[in-house]
Amino acid sequence: MAEDNPPEIVRPFHDVWLRPRRVARELASTPVGRADYLLGAAQGILNWLVLSRVQSVGATAGVGTILGRALVVGPLAGIVGMYLMAAVYLRLGRRLGGTASRAQLIHVLAYSGAPMLASLLLWLLTAALAGRAVFFASPRAGLEPFVLLLLRLQIIVHGILVGWSLLLQVMGLSEAERLPIGRTFGVWVLGQALVLLALLLLRMLLLTALSHPLPA
Repeated sequence: MAEDNPPEIVRPFHDVWLRPRRVARELASTPVGRADYLLGAAQGILNWLVLSRVQSVGATAGVGTILGRALVVGPLAGIVGMYLMAAVYLRLGRRLGGTASRAQLIHVLAYSGAPMLASLLLWLLTAALAGRAVFFASPRAGLEPFVLLLLRLQIIVHGILVGWSLLLQVMGLSEAERLPIGRTFGVWVLGQALVLLALLLLRMLLLTALSHPLPA
């Protein structure tokens, strides 16, 4: 009598890179845990570093200050953002016949960020080698050729990893929601657009409030 083959062990962080659907199925009944929070926090730190580059924060702050702010603000922002996007996708998915739970969506959002964690490590390494030059929107004049090449390679690799992460997210959402890829992509695009619109509206309200201070 032939022995049954033992079930293959699923390693979520390892397998999600190439098998996001399988990881989504494996974690479907698992409650939100420490790994989800850690991955969400790492994405928040990375987003803060990206924002620092876009705003050329390197012109007014050192690497230590920028990284310190990222470690303080980034984790909370990443976790809150993860729950916010899960709530948005939950509502949109239900309207289109999706069946995912909030926990399933958080798993997808967290583990699809595995490439973002790799990008975060790359950012930290680049900052250690290139210093404040990493946090300028465009390369400054007079940079050494090695530093300039390093910054360009880092930008390219970061873009590839972000694209990979978004692909994993859409595929994971499709599995969790039990929806076709095309419909899931529509949910993803609409969710991103709604959150971006909300952030822009919030920014406008804050700028308006700051430009009209309360009378003494």
